[in-house]
Amino acid sequence: MPRVTITGMEVSATDIARIPVRNIRVPREEFAAVWRTAEHRSEELGVRGESAWYNGGVVVTCRWLATTSVRPSDGRWYLAPAPITRRTARAYEELIEAECYEAEKISLRRSVPSWLVRRPGWVEGILATLGWAWRRDGRPPIEVPRRTAAG
Repeated sequence: MPRVTITGMEVSATDIARIPVRNIRVPREEFAAVWRTAEHRSEELGVRGESAWYNGGVVVTCRWLATTSVRPSDGRWYLAPAPITRRTARAYEELIEAECYEAEKISLRRSVPSWLVRRPGWVEGILATLGWAWRRDGRPPIEVPRRTAAG
């Protein structure tokens, strides 16, 4: 089974301050704690050569909601794409709602796309993050250790 390779990034105070106010509907500090924890887990998993598609879904969704830029190993910077549609436009209210719809739609398909079969937990991580951060539905998508919650 293929592995997810998402290089963890250091989430700075500047990254958090730049999150558009209307892109998240949970307290900024809570969102930051979840995002930092997910990034840290991605880095740990990568070092160990392990995979966690659910966590990867959380990471890419947080990056997109935060409208951050990412830099893969090829060295070029680019805007974090939407997690399901891969749109490269900055996240804003209408696009976030459309992304929620697309994630829900793909999760309900009877015939699961082969790319998604190879990514167990991916769409669930995306849905959990969008549900919590955008729709204020449910709990944070991952547990945040107490020491991380403060930043």
